[in-house]
Amino acid sequence: MRRSYQNRKLERHSRRPAELLLVPMIDIFTVLVTFLLMTAVFSRTVVLQLNLPPPNTTWKEPPPGLQLEVMVRKDLLQVADRNTGPLATLPNTAAGYDYDNLTEYLKRVKAKFPDKTDASILLEPDTPYDTLVQVMDRVRVFETGQGINTVQAELFPDISIGDAPSTTEAPAGAPAPTAATPAVPAHAASHGAHS
Repeated sequence: MRRSYQNRKLERHSRRPAELLLVPMIDIFTVLVTFLLMTAVFSRTVVLQLNLPPPNTTWKEPPPGLQLEVMVRKDLLQVADRNTGPLATLPNTAAGYDYDNLTEYLKRVKAKFPDKTDASILLEPDTPYDTLVQVMDRVRVFETGQGINTVQAELFPDISIGDAPSTTEAPAGAPAPTAATPAVPAHAASHGAHS
């Protein structure tokens, strides 16, 4: 009798459909996903932007005793030394003034003259105010990325502003133009020829 009771109990137990326990499965998948996300190596594609100067750009090394000037003209930016003349000429790009190459050249100048802090910005007449602000920002500081943060590094923070020399002025060292000599009257010229 006792054996039949156990058999019946086994039969009842075996007839009951098997249950799928979802809670432990969800726990396992939660831990597994968390572990995989924490240990995954996400590959990043790093894009380096190279700002190469245009082929017609000429850059010279700054001379000792540099007195830095940045001239803003309608069609170009020009970095010069007050004593020796132009060092870098940066023609406008399709987007306008070539501020990126200006920054690159000024970084090279700063590397050569780390203690220099002053620069002059010389503007042609009718230069827009926005252009002046952009050039001043590029002459004063440059931004460099360190990880997620962007840090500003100092270039030439002591800025003077003035008028750019006209492109028709005589070069440095050339004699100044003299006043035109008055024309000789025709009768005096003929009188001098007869004597």
